Amino acid sequence: MGYKIKFPTPRLEKYFDKFLQKQISRQNTRDEILGTIKDLENNPRPFSNKNFTQIKPPILISYYQAQYRLRIENYRVLYNVDDKQKTIWLLDIRLRSEKTYKH
Repeated sequence: MGYKIKFPTPRLEKYFDKFLQKQISRQNTRDEILGTIKDLENNPRPFSNKNFTQIKPPILISYYQAQYRLRIENYRVLYNVDDKQKTIWLLDIRLRSEKTYKH
């Protein structure tokens, strides 16, 4: 059985959806981000993917720790994995900048 993709709060889910619609103008990029996230259901830690990184030390985001990062063009998806509950917690999506990895 695969993993479920969830947001820890409705507020984060709303932010994520709004970011995709307002900040990313190209439909192809939005589709690529959503497809890459969907692929995590079968492989939450794609170590063979060069765009995947384990973040050391983890980044604190609103009381949650992001332990993993996916790079998709100029965007970064920060997330955590709970193996007991088989859940991937999406914590943030950011445009790559100097502040991407600072809390």
